[in-house]
Parts: sequence; structure tokens; C-alpha cells
Amino acid sequence: MNAFKIPQWIKKLLFTEYMVKPDMRHGDIPTSKEAYSNSLRIALPSVAEMVSLALMGMIDMIMVGNLGEEAVAAVGLTGQPRMLVLAVFFALNIAVTAIVARNKGSGDMEAARSCMRHAMVIVAVLGTIAAVLSFWLSHPLMVLAGAQADTIGWASSYFRIISIALPAQILTGTICAAQRACGNTKITLKVNVVARVLSVILNLLLIEGRLGFPRLEVDGAAWSAVISAFVAFFLALMSVLNRDSLLRISRHDNWRFQMPMLKSIGRLTSGGMFEQVALRFGFFAYARIIAGLGTADFAAHMIAMQLMMLSFTFADGISAATTSLVGQTLGQKRPDLSIMYGKIGMRMALVCAALLSATVILTRYPFALLFASDPDIVSTAATLILILAAVMPIQTSQLVMGGSLRGAGDTRYVALTMLITVGILRPGLGFLFTFPLGLGLAGAWIAMVFDQLVRLIMLFTRFVRGKWIEVKI
Repeated sequence: MNAFKIPQWIKKLLFTEYMVKPDMRHGDIPTSKEAYSNSLRIALPSVAEMVSLALMGMIDMIMVGNLGEEAVAAVGLTGQPRMLVLAVFFALNIAVTAIVARNKGSGDMEAARSCMRHAMVIVAVLGTIAAVLSFWLSHPLMVLAGAQADTIGWASSYFRIISIALPAQILTGTICAAQRACGNTKITLKVNVVARVLSVILNLLLIEGRLGFPRLEVDGAAWSAVISAFVAFFLALMSVLNRDSLLRISRHDNWRFQMPMLKSIGRLTSGGMFEQVALRFGFFAYARIIAGLGTADFAAHMIAMQLMMLSFTFADGISAATTSLVGQTLGQKRPDLSIMYGKIGMRMALVCAALLSATVILTRYPFALLFASDPDIVSTAATLILILAAVMPIQTSQLVMGGSLRGAGDTRYVALTMLITVGILRPGLGFLFTFPLGLGLAGAWIAMVFDQLVRLIMLFTRFVRGKWIEVKI
């Protein structure tokens, strides 16, 4: 009896010896087992972290949903303004990830630690300013986001309270970005999951007032987020105060700004900032279009978005691992391994997407019923989830490709891609399909599919051409 023989097309798709052309190799290529094991070692804790956060975020939204569709919409309305405030810090963290990963790969850990120290000082100052402005401008920001009479009070109060924790949240993000760049995804898993578990527990106590705690409703969800953000910061800080940490810091370190490092951070942050501005503008405008359809449609949209964020977390966890490995192997002067790890990340993301798509199609109605009881909202959300199932493979692939390019420091091309797709295409087509063509909420989601498809084409083209390998940090 003949032994099972793996078809050649599967070998070419999955085996590492086929992922890098012979003339591009700078040394031995790891076996498929070694390469996938290395990717999974970093990716699995990161995926577990991201998925756990998304699931606990869903639990938070379910608890808020017990207060009614207005509460769901109010909390949802704060999302894009909050991301807009955080845009500059996300951009800075992209730079931190690329620089730390590259220096980790080259063995220069002092430069990696210097990068993190510089970033921590910058975000501590800017984060405090952002917190004050967010607290002060909470009401006009919610009006701009599309809050209506039945949601403006809750939304403004929620946004004002969570702004208190902005400095702690931003510093945590910077430390975790540096840890992920070094491949220390187990640390970030611990930091964020512990904080979110605490947030869920506090929500149980504060939203509806249990065990003698006051009933704070939507404000209770906000205060639980604040407390958990400070706990996350404490855990993240402890991870770098540990003497055994690769990224250890102390008060005796040189905390003064050094121009070469500032220039490196500034150069990569500028590309990341351009990307974040395009993303936040596009997402904000897109959310504003959907908010204009009314509270019921926005609530249905937010229900479907919970699943989209869950699918995003799988890809984002794999992308974090890919970013780290691409940056480290480029620091080792092995661009061939960077290409290999980028392709491995894409394969893993596609497998996750296929499984998730099948799952959400089968569970779309029970899932929607977790958040709402109104039959119209449930039916609308279930329709949107079908669209989401179709877009998941596209979304996961482009996220990992974007992670590969960011790990190489190719932030400007990623920024250009986001400007064209998220900043222009999504809100433009969203408005056209939703209102002039009269497709309503489904039209807005169809526009999102076009955005994801064009993004995939642009990032895939860049990755295949290989110019990102030559980017200097």
C-alpha cells in the first residue's frame, strides 16, 4: 500500500523551501516545522491576547446592552472619537515596534531600550495633554460623531470618564509594543487579559449595582475601563522594571533625548501618523454616515462590528508576530527570512479566516440575540454578518501583509494605502451606496468590502515586488 503523498501544489503553498527563490537566499532556509513553530511561538500568545480582549469586550457590550439599544449606540459612538485621539500614539507605537525589532535582530538591545525610553517620555507628556482636551471637549466630539438626543448624554459622560485613563492606557500601549517587537507576547497577554478580566468583574458590579455597589449604568462601564487601564499600566511597568527583562529600565538610565534616536522615531512616526490620520478620518466619517441612519441601524451595525473586531483580533495577533519576525530578520541581514515569515503569516491568517467565516454564518442569529431582542435589529445584524463572512479572508490577508511592511519600516506606503482605501474610498462609496443609491446600512457595508479588496491588492503588490526590504530605519 503506497504511503500518502502530499500534492505538489500544497507543498508550494505551505512548505518553506518554496517560499523564497534560490537566487534571493542569503543562507539556509529553516525547515517548515522550524519556521511554523517559531511563528506560532510568538503568534499564539498574541492571538490569545487579542481574542480574549475581543471576547471580553463583547461581554462588556452585552452587559451594556441590557440597558437598551440607546446604551449600545452611546458606547459605540465613543469608539471613533477615541481612536482619533489615540491616532498619534498608535503611529508612535508602530515606530517603536519597527525600531525595537530591528535592533533586537541585530543584537543591539541598548538601542532597543533607548527607543522605548524616548517613546515613554514623549507619550507621557502628550498623553496628559490628550486626556485634558478629551475631557474638556467630550460633548462637542460626541455631537460631531453623530450622537442624537437619546444618546448624547450617555455618550458624553462615558467619553469624559474614560479620558481620565488616557495617559496610563497610552504608556501601556508603548511598553507592550516594545515587548511584542522582542517576541515577548506572553507578557502582553498577561497584562491585557488580567486588566480586561478585572473590567468585566467591575462591569458586573457597577453597571446594574450588585453586591452593594452603586448602579452607575453606562458610567459604570466607563469607570471599570478606567480602573482596569491603571492596573494594566502597573503590570506593564513591572515587566520592564524587572532586572531580567530584555527591555529593563531604571531611573539610572539615560532619559535625555538623543537626536539620532529622535530622528529615527520621527521618520517612522510620520508615516505611521499619516496612516493613522487617514484611518481615523475614514472610520470617523464612515461611522458618522451610519449614525445618520438612526439609533436602531447603528445598534445593528455595532453588533456586527463585535464579530468584525473578533476576526480582526485573530489576524492582528498573527500580524504582531509577523511584524516582530520581519523586523528581527531584517536586523540579522536576512531579508529572505523576512519574506518567508511574511508568507507564513498570511497562510496562518487565511486558515483562521476560513474557520471563522464558516462559524459566523452558522451562528449569526444566536450571536445577534446576545446583544438585542428587537427582531428588526437582530435581522439587520444577521444580514451584515453574512457580508462580514465574505470579507474575512480579505481582511486577514491584508492585515498580515500590512504587518510585514510595518515591521520593515515601510510605513509610508502603508499610509498611502490607508489614505486611498480607508480615507477616501470607504467613506466616499459608503455615502454613495447608503444615501443616493438608497441601499441603507447594507450599502455602507458593501463599501467596506470594496475598501478591503483594494487594500489587499495594493499591499499584496508591494509585498511581492520586495521594495520594503530596502527600507532604512
